[in-house]
Amino acid sequence: MHWFQNKENKQPDDKQTVPTEQTKDSSVKLEREACLKHLGQALSSNERGVVLKLYIENFKQLNQLLGYEYCENLLNQILTYLKETCTNNVYHYIGVEYVIILDNLTQGQAMNLAEEIGARFDHAWKIDGTDCLCSVEMGLCAYPGHAATSEQMLKCLDLAVTRAGEAGPNQAVIFDSTLQNQLLRRQAIALYIKTALEKEEAEILYRPIYSTDTKNFTRAELSMRIFIKGLGLIGSGEFMPVAEDSGQIRALLYYALDKVCQCIRQAVDAGCEFESITLPVSPVLFLQEDFIAEVSKVMDTYHVPKGKLALELKESSLTMGYLNLGIMLQKLADMGVELILNEFGSGCSSISAILDLPVQTLKLERLFVWQLETNEKSRYIIEGLIRMAGDLDLTMIAEGVETENQVSVLTNAGCSFQQGFYYSPPLKQENLIKILGKNREESAPYLFEE
Repeated sequence: MHWFQNKENKQPDDKQTVPTEQTKDSSVKLEREACLKHLGQALSSNERGVVLKLYIENFKQLNQLLGYEYCENLLNQILTYLKETCTNNVYHYIGVEYVIILDNLTQGQAMNLAEEIGARFDHAWKIDGTDCLCSVEMGLCAYPGHAATSEQMLKCLDLAVTRAGEAGPNQAVIFDSTLQNQLLRRQAIALYIKTALEKEEAEILYRPIYSTDTKNFTRAELSMRIFIKGLGLIGSGEFMPVAEDSGQIRALLYYALDKVCQCIRQAVDAGCEFESITLPVSPVLFLQEDFIAEVSKVMDTYHVPKGKLALELKESSLTMGYLNLGIMLQKLADMGVELILNEFGSGCSSISAILDLPVQTLKLERLFVWQLETNEKSRYIIEGLIRMAGDLDLTMIAEGVETENQVSVLTNAGCSFQQGFYYSPPLKQENLIKILGKNREESAPYLFEE
């Protein structure tokens, strides 16, 4: 919701009534209930119309930068504009999300309206003489048609809003048959994830990481995929976001954590010489109260030595709840967990934020590696990032390595840890154990098996 704590802690005076947080929560709850009631009536009627959902981007950053009072006034000005433009069927649904029910409008009319709203957000909002630019993502869904209930309608709108965000600032996307198929696919994946874990049907593989210094495979990273009848083989890039949205990410990643620690134990018992094995994690896990305790418990169960378990998070995670994230990362580092930051160089977070975190290893944004084949300028970016990591005494890993040219540039720049199909395909656990600490020649028979 759009109520934020007033950091100035102003006291009310005789001429002003300051609403309590409870009052604000109650007000938003009542408006959301009114929205759902109107939406249910619209969907059950024989009338046609369109529902528009609007989400204001990066509002948390605006609130931190410009302050509570400024942002409250900004939201009031935006709400006034929306009501004047769309009539009064504008509801504050949750957070900085607004639902607008456009009774009796055609899809074309609604899209024209959305484009008008988007054009307004291309221009600054002026509050107390100070200009501010903020952007929106908008999703539209016509009725009757795609959704029979309010819950279904909101799912359709959420997917349309997500696609609008991918298209750029102030864009609107209409939910259509293509998105309908995508929604059905996501629902099928969500339903199957739980079954896959219960029946041990999730396939666990490991991507080896080669050291050009030691000429051996010294690291690895877990990769998971599941096979769903009718959909085929689904990689983690597709099912992880579904797991986050459906509330299954906790069970999924705790399952993977157990597998990684089990693999580490087997590698240690086999006498393998290796640095660490990595589990990529979702930032959602850092919101779980038991996350640190769960990591500690699984490490104790398998007697994982310090430094052998690595957790990898995306650089974009640093923009979400940074203070809490920093505290939890420090606790993990104190437990002997290696922390790896992926997408380094993507620009999602500031360098100062990275300096404040107990991260030991950086993973180079793979886009730069791929562009070595088509854009000579990427070489200079890679060299600069690797040099920066070295100056900060941080380890650098390059992923997506597939060609001799990429190997040459990365090695000459000082990036000794490299991962990709040039060196090895993803391996099953038994084959990973056979190549850890071994050179490419010794590993060849097991690589060819895959």
